[in-house]
Amino acid sequence: MASLRKILDTVLSGRSDANLRFNDLCRLLENLGFSKRINGSHHIHFRQGIVEIINIQALPGGKAKPYQVRQIRQIIVEYRLAIPERPA
Repeated sequence: MASLRKILDTVLSGRSDANLRFNDLCRLLENLGFSKRINGSHHIHFRQGIVEIINIQALPGGKAKPYQVRQIRQIIVEYRLAIPERPA
């Protein structure tokens, strides 16, 4: 399991959109403050203050869909989202 910082860096870099694991992407969204509900294979993420609703599905083999990773990157950049710092 990759660290949240590494997952965020991978999403923001745009170099591995086709190689990101779906579960890692869901974990990143949850740590960015998104709530999740599941309707069949659709994982729907939403957050107060963000207009967009993120609807993602996994590919066979457990990878995230590249176009959905690009959409999530756009939302992270637009809203300047960051992983909360943990207290020392």
